[in-house]
Amino acid sequence: MKSIAIITSGGDAPGMNAAIRAITRSALDQNMVVYGVRQGWQGLIEDQMIQLSAREVGGIMHIGGTFLGSARSAEFREEGGRSKALRNLSGRGIDGLVVIGGNGSQTGSHRLSQMGFPVVGVASTIDNDLFGTDITIGCDTAINVTLEAIDHLRTTGSSHNRAFLVETMGRNCGYLAMMSGLAGGAEVISTPEAEVSPAEIAERLRAAYERGKTHAIVVIAEGVKDNCEKILSFFEHDRRMVGFELRATTLGHVVRGAPPTAFDRILATRLGVNAVTALNDRDYGVLIGQQKGLVTRTPLGEIAGLTKPIDTEFVELARMLAR
Repeated sequence: MKSIAIITSGGDAPGMNAAIRAITRSALDQNMVVYGVRQGWQGLIEDQMIQLSAREVGGIMHIGGTFLGSARSAEFREEGGRSKALRNLSGRGIDGLVVIGGNGSQTGSHRLSQMGFPVVGVASTIDNDLFGTDITIGCDTAINVTLEAIDHLRTTGSSHNRAFLVETMGRNCGYLAMMSGLAGGAEVISTPEAEVSPAEIAERLRAAYERGKTHAIVVIAEGVKDNCEKILSFFEHDRRMVGFELRATTLGHVVRGAPPTAFDRILATRLGVNAVTALNDRDYGVLIGQQKGLVTRTPLGEIAGLTKPIDTEFVELARMLAR
Protein backbone atom coordinates (compact mmCIF):
# COMPACT_ATOMS: atom_id res chain seq x y z
CA MET A 1 0.00 0.00 0.00
CA LYS A 2 1.53 3.29 -1.14
CA SER A 3 -0.96 5.96 -0.11
CA ILE A 4 -3.70 6.22 2.55
CA ALA A 5 -6.21 8.81 3.75
CA ILE A 6 -7.49 9.54 7.26
CA ILE A 7 -10.97 10.78 8.06
CA THR A 8 -12.61 11.77 11.36
CA SER A 9 -16.37 11.48 11.26
CA GLY A 10 -19.39 12.07 13.47
CA GLY A 11 -19.08 13.65 16.90
CA ASP A 12 -15.59 14.74 17.88
CA ALA A 13 -13.88 12.92 20.75
CA PRO A 14 -10.78 13.71 22.84
CA GLY A 15 -7.94 11.59 21.46
CA MET A 16 -8.88 11.82 17.79
CA ASN A 17 -5.84 14.02 17.17
CA ALA A 18 -3.60 11.49 18.89
CA ALA A 19 -5.00 8.80 16.57
CA ILE A 20 -4.39 10.97 13.49
CA ARG A 21 -0.80 11.52 14.65
CA ALA A 22 -0.19 7.80 15.23
CA ILE A 23 -1.67 6.76 11.88
CA THR A 24 0.27 9.41 9.99
CA ARG A 25 3.65 8.73 11.55
CA SER A 26 3.22 4.97 11.36
CA ALA A 27 2.36 5.21 7.65
CA LEU A 28 5.21 7.64 6.94
CA ASP A 29 7.59 5.22 8.64
CA GLN A 30 6.57 2.72 5.96
CA ASN A 31 7.12 5.24 3.16
CA MET A 32 3.43 5.82 2.48
CA VAL A 33 1.90 9.09 1.34
CA VAL A 34 -0.73 10.25 3.84
CA TYR A 35 -3.74 12.51 3.22
CA GLY A 36 -6.08 14.02 5.77
CA VAL A 37 -9.70 14.52 4.78
CA ARG A 38 -11.27 17.77 5.95
CA GLN A 39 -14.82 17.84 7.39
CA GLY A 40 -15.64 14.15 7.48
CA TRP A 41 -17.58 12.27 4.80
CA GLN A 42 -18.76 15.51 3.22
CA GLY A 43 -15.16 16.60 2.76
CA LEU A 44 -14.41 13.29 1.06
CA ILE A 45 -17.27 13.90 -1.37
CA GLU A 46 -16.01 17.44 -2.04
CA ASP A 47 -12.37 16.30 -2.36
CA GLN A 48 -11.19 18.39 0.59
CA MET A 49 -7.87 16.71 1.33
CA ILE A 50 -4.46 17.83 2.49
CA GLN A 51 -1.21 15.90 2.44
CA LEU A 52 0.11 15.22 5.93
CA SER A 53 3.73 15.16 7.02
CA ALA A 54 5.23 14.53 10.44
CA ARG A 55 5.24 18.29 11.02
CA GLU A 56 1.50 18.69 10.30
CA VAL A 57 0.67 16.23 13.08
CA GLY A 58 3.22 17.55 15.57
CA GLY A 59 1.95 19.27 18.71
CA ILE A 60 -1.63 18.02 18.41
CA MET A 61 -1.64 15.01 20.72
CA HIS A 62 -2.81 16.97 23.77
CA ILE A 63 -5.56 18.89 21.97
CA GLY A 64 -9.17 17.70 22.14
CA GLY A 65 -11.40 17.35 19.09
CA THR A 66 -10.01 16.82 15.60
CA PHE A 67 -7.89 19.28 13.66
CA LEU A 68 -9.21 17.73 10.42
CA GLY A 69 -12.75 18.71 11.35
CA SER A 70 -15.88 16.59 11.22
CA ALA A 71 -19.33 16.90 9.67
CA ARG A 72 -22.28 14.65 9.04
CA SER A 73 -23.27 14.07 5.44
CA ALA A 74 -26.72 13.14 4.16
CA GLU A 75 -25.23 12.83 0.68
CA PHE A 76 -22.83 10.08 1.77
CA ARG A 77 -25.79 7.92 2.85
CA GLU A 78 -26.74 7.68 -0.83
CA GLU A 79 -24.80 5.42 -3.18
CA GLY A 80 -24.19 8.36 -5.52
CA GLY A 81 -22.41 10.26 -2.76
CA ARG A 82 -20.26 7.27 -1.87
CA SER A 83 -19.39 6.76 -5.55
CA LYS A 84 -18.24 10.36 -5.74
CA ALA A 85 -16.07 9.83 -2.65
CA LEU A 86 -14.49 6.76 -4.24
CA ARG A 87 -13.71 8.68 -7.42
CA ASN A 88 -11.91 11.34 -5.38
CA LEU A 89 -9.86 8.72 -3.56
CA SER A 90 -8.97 7.03 -6.84
CA GLY A 91 -8.12 10.36 -8.47
CA ARG A 92 -5.45 11.00 -5.85
CA GLY A 93 -4.06 7.47 -6.06
CA ILE A 94 -5.15 6.61 -2.52
CA ASP A 95 -5.09 2.88 -1.79
CA GLY A 96 -6.75 2.71 1.64
CA LEU A 97 -8.84 4.72 4.12
CA VAL A 98 -8.78 4.87 7.93
CA VAL A 99 -12.04 6.08 9.50
CA ILE A 100 -11.90 7.37 13.09
CA GLY A 101 -15.37 7.54 14.61
CA GLY A 102 -18.35 5.89 16.31
CA ASN A 103 -21.16 3.62 15.17
CA GLY A 104 -22.59 5.99 12.56
CA SER A 105 -19.15 6.56 11.09
CA GLN A 106 -18.36 2.85 11.06
CA THR A 107 -21.67 2.10 9.36
CA GLY A 108 -20.41 4.43 6.62
CA SER A 109 -17.08 2.59 6.64
CA HIS A 110 -18.89 -0.69 6.12
CA ARG A 111 -20.88 0.67 3.18
CA LEU A 112 -17.74 1.94 1.50
CA SER A 113 -15.99 -1.35 2.17
CA GLN A 114 -18.87 -3.20 0.53
CA MET A 115 -18.16 -1.21 -2.63
CA GLY A 116 -14.71 -2.81 -2.75
CA PHE A 117 -12.48 -0.11 -1.25
CA PRO A 118 -9.96 -1.01 1.49
CA VAL A 119 -11.30 0.57 4.69
CA VAL A 120 -10.30 0.15 8.34
CA GLY A 121 -12.20 1.74 11.23
CA VAL A 122 -10.80 3.05 14.51
CA ALA A 123 -13.18 3.03 17.50
CA SER A 124 -13.73 6.59 18.73
CA THR A 125 -16.75 8.03 20.53
CA ILE A 126 -17.35 9.46 24.00
CA ASP A 127 -20.51 7.32 24.22
CA ASN A 128 -18.69 3.94 24.27
CA ASP A 129 -21.67 2.39 22.51
CA LEU A 130 -19.69 0.69 19.76
CA PHE A 131 -19.64 -3.10 19.44
CA GLY A 132 -16.27 -4.74 18.79
CA THR A 133 -14.41 -2.88 21.52
CA ASP A 134 -14.54 -2.65 25.31
CA ILE A 135 -13.60 1.03 25.28
CA THR A 136 -13.52 3.78 22.68
CA ILE A 137 -11.21 6.76 22.20
CA GLY A 138 -12.59 9.78 24.08
CA CYS A 139 -14.74 7.93 26.58
CA ASP A 140 -12.26 8.04 29.47
CA THR A 141 -11.79 11.80 29.09
CA ALA A 142 -15.55 12.42 28.97
CA ILE A 143 -16.05 10.36 32.13
CA ASN A 144 -13.37 12.35 33.95
CA VAL A 145 -14.82 15.71 32.86
CA THR A 146 -18.26 14.60 34.08
CA LEU A 147 -16.78 13.31 37.32
CA GLU A 148 -14.98 16.59 37.95
CA ALA A 149 -18.29 18.44 37.57
CA ILE A 150 -19.97 16.02 39.98
CA ASP A 151 -17.22 16.57 42.56
CA HIS A 152 -17.61 20.34 42.27
CA LEU A 153 -21.38 20.17 42.60
CA ARG A 154 -21.12 17.89 45.61
CA THR A 155 -18.97 20.50 47.37
CA THR A 156 -21.34 23.39 46.73
CA GLY A 157 -24.30 21.13 47.49
CA SER A 158 -22.93 20.46 50.98
CA SER A 159 -22.60 24.19 51.58
CA HIS A 160 -26.26 24.86 50.77
CA ASN A 161 -27.95 21.55 51.65
CA ARG A 162 -28.88 20.93 48.01
CA ALA A 163 -29.35 18.02 45.65
CA PHE A 164 -28.13 18.35 42.08
CA LEU A 165 -29.49 16.75 38.94
CA VAL A 166 -26.55 16.34 36.55
CA GLU A 167 -27.44 15.54 32.94
CA THR A 168 -24.57 14.31 30.79
CA MET A 169 -24.12 13.21 27.18
CA GLY A 170 -24.20 9.68 25.77
CA ARG A 171 -27.20 9.62 23.42
CA ASN A 172 -29.05 6.32 23.93
CA CYS A 173 -26.23 4.63 25.83
CA GLY A 174 -25.87 5.24 29.56
CA TYR A 175 -22.21 4.25 29.91
CA LEU A 176 -20.90 7.79 30.49
CA ALA A 177 -23.57 8.56 33.10
CA MET A 178 -23.15 5.18 34.78
CA MET A 179 -19.35 5.30 35.09
CA SER A 180 -19.19 8.90 36.26
CA GLY A 181 -22.09 8.32 38.66
CA LEU A 182 -20.44 5.24 40.18
CA ALA A 183 -17.09 7.02 40.51
CA GLY A 184 -18.80 10.09 41.96
CA GLY A 185 -20.89 8.22 44.53
CA ALA A 186 -24.21 9.40 43.09
CA GLU A 187 -27.36 8.60 45.04
CA VAL A 188 -29.25 7.95 41.79
CA ILE A 189 -28.07 7.06 38.26
CA SER A 190 -30.72 7.04 35.55
CA THR A 191 -29.85 5.64 32.11
CA PRO A 192 -31.85 4.49 29.07
CA GLU A 193 -31.01 0.89 30.00
CA ALA A 194 -32.23 1.33 33.60
CA GLU A 195 -34.32 4.46 33.91
CA VAL A 196 -35.34 5.63 37.36
CA SER A 197 -38.76 7.28 37.60
CA PRO A 198 -39.20 10.74 39.15
CA ALA A 199 -41.19 9.18 41.99
CA GLU A 200 -38.34 6.79 42.82
CA ILE A 201 -35.80 9.60 42.56
CA ALA A 202 -37.86 11.55 45.09
CA GLU A 203 -37.97 8.53 47.39
CA ARG A 204 -34.21 7.99 47.26
CA LEU A 205 -33.41 11.68 47.80
CA ARG A 206 -35.82 11.88 50.71
CA ALA A 207 -34.20 8.81 52.29
CA ALA A 208 -30.75 10.39 51.92
CA TYR A 209 -32.04 13.62 53.47
CA GLU A 210 -33.54 11.79 56.42
CA ARG A 211 -30.26 9.91 56.97
CA GLY A 212 -28.69 13.31 57.60
CA LYS A 213 -26.83 13.79 54.30
CA THR A 214 -26.04 17.41 53.50
CA HIS A 215 -26.13 16.90 49.72
CA ALA A 216 -27.14 14.43 47.02
CA ILE A 217 -26.28 13.80 43.38
CA VAL A 218 -28.54 12.41 40.65
CA VAL A 219 -26.76 11.60 37.37
CA ILE A 220 -29.00 11.42 34.32
CA ALA A 221 -28.08 10.24 30.82
CA GLU A 222 -29.39 12.47 28.04
CA GLY A 223 -31.23 9.57 26.37
CA VAL A 224 -33.73 8.94 29.20
CA LYS A 225 -37.41 9.83 28.84
CA ASP A 226 -37.51 11.79 32.09
CA ASN A 227 -34.66 14.28 31.72
CA CYS A 228 -33.68 17.07 34.12
CA GLU A 229 -36.39 19.41 32.88
CA LYS A 230 -39.15 16.83 33.33
CA ILE A 231 -37.91 15.81 36.76
CA LEU A 232 -37.83 19.43 37.95
CA SER A 233 -41.37 19.84 36.62
CA PHE A 234 -42.47 16.74 38.52
CA PHE A 235 -41.14 18.18 41.78
CA GLU A 236 -42.40 21.72 41.12
CA HIS A 237 -45.70 21.32 42.96
CA ASP A 238 -43.99 20.12 46.14
CA ARG A 239 -40.26 20.67 46.58
CA ARG A 240 -40.51 19.34 50.15
CA MET A 241 -40.98 15.79 48.87
CA VAL A 242 -37.21 15.44 48.38
CA GLY A 243 -36.09 17.37 51.48
CA PHE A 244 -33.19 19.08 49.72
CA GLU A 245 -33.28 22.21 47.68
CA LEU A 246 -33.06 20.98 44.09
CA ARG A 247 -30.92 22.35 41.23
CA ALA A 248 -30.12 21.04 37.75
CA THR A 249 -26.97 21.21 35.62
CA THR A 250 -26.80 20.05 32.00
CA LEU A 251 -23.19 19.48 30.98
CA GLY A 252 -23.78 19.10 27.24
CA HIS A 253 -20.89 19.48 24.82
CA VAL A 254 -18.43 20.60 27.50
CA VAL A 255 -17.56 16.93 28.02
CA ARG A 256 -16.28 16.66 24.42
CA GLY A 257 -13.73 19.43 24.31
CA ALA A 258 -11.28 18.60 27.09
CA PRO A 259 -7.64 17.62 26.51
CA PRO A 260 -7.51 13.82 26.29
CA THR A 261 -6.40 11.86 29.34
CA ALA A 262 -3.23 9.79 29.25
CA PHE A 263 -5.41 6.68 28.81
CA ASP A 264 -7.11 8.12 25.72
CA ARG A 265 -3.82 9.28 24.21
CA ILE A 266 -2.26 5.84 24.60
CA LEU A 267 -5.39 4.04 23.41
CA ALA A 268 -5.57 6.29 20.34
CA THR A 269 -1.90 5.68 19.60
CA ARG A 270 -2.23 1.89 19.85
CA LEU A 271 -5.37 1.73 17.72
CA GLY A 272 -3.98 4.16 15.14
CA VAL A 273 -0.76 2.21 14.60
CA ASN A 274 -2.69 -1.05 14.36
CA ALA A 275 -5.02 0.42 11.74
CA VAL A 276 -2.03 0.93 9.44
CA THR A 277 -0.85 -2.60 10.21
CA ALA A 278 -4.28 -3.99 9.24
CA LEU A 279 -4.14 -2.17 5.90
CA ASN A 280 -0.67 -3.57 5.24
CA ASP A 281 -1.95 -7.04 6.17
CA ARG A 282 -4.74 -6.60 3.59
CA ASP A 283 -7.19 -7.16 6.43
CA TYR A 284 -9.83 -4.72 5.24
CA GLY A 285 -13.36 -4.00 6.42
CA VAL A 286 -12.53 -4.30 10.11
CA LEU A 287 -12.84 -2.16 13.23
CA ILE A 288 -9.71 -1.70 15.33
CA GLY A 289 -10.69 -1.78 19.00
CA GLN A 290 -9.49 -3.01 22.36
CA GLN A 291 -10.92 -6.07 24.12
CA LYS A 292 -9.56 -7.48 27.40
CA GLY A 293 -6.55 -5.20 27.06
CA LEU A 294 -5.61 -6.44 23.58
CA VAL A 295 -5.96 -4.63 20.27
CA THR A 296 -8.49 -6.52 18.15
CA ARG A 297 -10.01 -6.53 14.67
CA THR A 298 -13.76 -7.05 14.29
CA PRO A 299 -15.49 -7.25 10.89
CA LEU A 300 -17.46 -4.05 10.24
CA GLY A 301 -20.39 -6.16 9.09
CA GLU A 302 -20.77 -7.45 12.65
CA ILE A 303 -21.06 -4.00 14.23
CA ALA A 304 -22.59 -1.71 11.58
CA GLY A 305 -25.90 -0.19 12.66
CA LEU A 306 -25.76 -1.68 16.16
CA THR A 307 -25.57 0.13 19.51
CA LYS A 308 -23.97 -1.50 22.54
CA PRO A 309 -25.85 -1.03 25.85
CA ILE A 310 -24.12 -0.88 29.21
CA ASP A 311 -23.46 -4.10 31.10
CA THR A 312 -26.27 -5.04 33.52
CA GLU A 313 -23.57 -5.70 36.14
CA PHE A 314 -23.08 -1.95 36.47
CA VAL A 315 -26.83 -1.36 36.84
CA GLU A 316 -26.96 -3.77 39.78
CA LEU A 317 -23.81 -2.26 41.27
CA ALA A 318 -25.31 1.24 41.15
CA ARG A 319 -28.52 0.02 42.78
CA MET A 320 -26.65 -1.71 45.62
CA LEU A 321 -24.28 1.17 46.38
CA ALA A 322 -27.07 3.76 46.43
CA ARG A 323 -28.68 2.18 49.51
